[in-house]
Amino acid sequence: MCLIALVASSATAQPELKTRAIGSLKALSLADTDVLRDSLNTVLKADMRALLDNDESFGRNYDSLPMSRVDAPDNAFRLFTWNVPHEDGTHLYEGFLLVNAGKKQQLFELRDWTKGTPSPELRELGPDKWYGALYYQVIPVIKGGTTFYTLLGWKGYSKAETRKVIEVLSFRNGKPHFGAPFFGKGKLKQVRKIYAFSAQSTMSLRYMPEMEAILLDHLSPSKPDMVGQPAFYGPDMTQDAFFWYKGGWWYEADIDAKDPKANLKIFNAPQRGVKP
Repeated sequence: MCLIALVASSATAQPELKTRAIGSLKALSLADTDVLRDSLNTVLKADMRALLDNDESFGRNYDSLPMSRVDAPDNAFRLFTWNVPHEDGTHLYEGFLLVNAGKKQQLFELRDWTKGTPSPELRELGPDKWYGALYYQVIPVIKGGTTFYTLLGWKGYSKAETRKVIEVLSFRNGKPHFGAPFFGKGKLKQVRKIYAFSAQSTMSLRYMPEMEAILLDHLSPSKPDMVGQPAFYGPDMTQDAFFWYKGGWWYEADIDAKDPKANLKIFNAPQRGVKP
């Protein structure tokens, strides 16, 4: 009897937690001070943790939650992310990674470590030190019998600068790891790609199944003397791509997105893999 009551109570609590989380997210989007945003975010994190931290959470429907979510195509995980914008133009990123571990689920809270991560393109990170972003697409790839999940994300960075991120998620002994040496050539490969550009611009970064490639806008400075200043960068009407090849994401510049077959023919040439 007690067990039945406990299960019933848990089932009843889920809709209430989801409703509260939806309310907190909406209030967060309307809040006009950092103090209020941070307060609402604390409540939201507690509700999301309670909503996801049980053995039945993986199979539930979360489509009504107005936050970014990507689900692994092989049902390995569900990844929830949201951001807290601040008055100075910076953003705090929050997230929960819900991992399907057979009969049980594992829940990992992601903690934004953007400010504490020097050279982020070279550092592998964990859930407690995470290069925060809002993920919107996941691409599984296999290397050495292990599945790696390439994540595409948006990252508001400052009043002047926005970023797009190509991240890699993998699991070792059941623990999540962010970053893998899949980009560039030589011994010192980059573990993630970060593209910075003007907050007034929009950069396209998406996976194209028909090309089997990650297609991205090429960024250039608005004036020659602005080289190296991301706040003055934007798309220049050309596109580049990353193709999965020989266990890494190989870069190809100046892609014709209107003719995917032609790009694939070029990619098969041995000179592919120029470092971006």
